[in-house]
Amino acid sequence: MHRITVIGGGLAGLTAAISAAEAGAKVTVYEAHHTLGGRARTAEGPYRTNDGPHALYNGGPHWAWLRRRDLIGPLGPLPPLEATRLRLRYQGALRRTPPFAMLKLLRRGLPQAPVDVDFLTWATGIAGEEGARAAAHYSAVALFHHDPGALSAAFVQERLRRATKLPPEAHYPRGGWASVVDRMAAHAWNLGVRVETLSRVDTLPTDTPVVVATSLDAARRLLGDDSLTWPSGRTALIDLAVRTRRGDAFAVSDLDAPGWIERFTAQDRTLAPAGEQLIQGQIPLAPHESRADGVARAEELLDLGFPGWRERVTWRREAVASGRTGAVDPPGTSWRDRPAIDRGNGVYLAGDQVAAPGVLSEVSFTSALTAVTLALAQPGLGRRRGHRDPLDLKQA
Repeated sequence: MHRITVIGGGLAGLTAAISAAEAGAKVTVYEAHHTLGGRARTAEGPYRTNDGPHALYNGGPHWAWLRRRDLIGPLGPLPPLEATRLRLRYQGALRRTPPFAMLKLLRRGLPQAPVDVDFLTWATGIAGEEGARAAAHYSAVALFHHDPGALSAAFVQERLRRATKLPPEAHYPRGGWASVVDRMAAHAWNLGVRVETLSRVDTLPTDTPVVVATSLDAARRLLGDDSLTWPSGRTALIDLAVRTRRGDAFAVSDLDAPGWIERFTAQDRTLAPAGEQLIQGQIPLAPHESRADGVARAEELLDLGFPGWRERVTWRREAVASGRTGAVDPPGTSWRDRPAIDRGNGVYLAGDQVAAPGVLSEVSFTSALTAVTLALAQPGLGRRRGHRDPLDLKQA
C-alpha cells in the first residue's frame, strides 16, 4: 500500500488527501491550526464570515469533482430581485449597467488575449482606455490585485469572462465555506485518512512522498527553497453586520478603481442573526497604500450602496490579506511559469500559487490532483525523467 503525507488541511490538502485515499493510499494529514480549512475557514459565532469574499465557480473542474462526491451540499440561491441590485460605481456615481465601451470586451467571439501584453494595452485597442480600465477594475473581484490592467492580458481576460458570465458561475455554499470543508473532512475520514490538527511540521518526513499544501511562503520556509515565490495580491478586507434596511444593494463593484462590496446574506440568511445583514468587501491595495486607505475607499462604496449604514452597524472587523489571494501572472508569464508542483525527492507542492491552471481556488484543486498523481506514480521518489504532468498534456 502506498503511504502519502499531506502537510496542510486546507482545500488543497483535503483534495490531495481524498484523491490519494480513493486511489488506495494510506494518508496522514498534518494541520498546524486547530481546525481544517485554511483560507476556506469560516468564522464561528453569530457572523459566519470567510477570509474575504468567497464563492465557488461552477465552470471549473473542481465543481464537478465535488459534486460527484456530494461534497458541495446545499447552496444559497440569489433571489432574482436581489440579483437586480448589483450596482457599479462609474465616474463617481452609482449605475445599474456598465459603460457601453466595457461591453465590447465581453462580447462573444472576441479573440484570445495575448500572454505577453498587459491587459490595459490590449483592451484599449478594442474598447478604448475608459472601457479597458472599467473592465480591468471589475475583474478585480477575481484577482484581489491593485492594478489588474498591468497583468497579462490572457490572465485577466479569463477572469473577466468568468466573473461576468450569465448565468453567473459564482455559487454560495449555505453556511459558508466551512460547510464544504466539513463535508470534505468527513469524506476523508470515511476513506481512512488520518488527520492530526495542532501539528506543525518543521522537518519533512523521508519515508513517504509528501504533498506540501500550504501557502507558498510557508512552503518556502519549510523546504528552505528561496525560489518559491510568485506575485500575489494585497487587499484590505472589511466585514460588517448592519441592521436590515429595504433597498440595500446586493453588491457594489467599483469601476473607477479596483474594489468590491457584497451583502452575503442576500443569498444565505444563516450567516447573520435575524434582522441583520452581513456585508463583506475587499479593496486591493497598492504597495504604498495602508489598510486605512483601503477602508476609506470601502466606506465610499458603502455610502453609495448602503445609505445610513454607519447608524446601523452592529459589528465590524477589518484586516489586510497580503500574499494570500492566489497567484497573479505578469505579462509574459502564465500558470506554467509558476513554481513547479514536482520539487524532486518525493516532494510535491499544492496551492493557489503554483504551476496549475484555474481561477482562484481551482488552482489549489488542480495542483492537488496533479501532486497526488505524481506521488502515486513514484512513491518516495521524484518524477521519472521524461514523465509529463498530466495537466500539461491536457492543456498543451
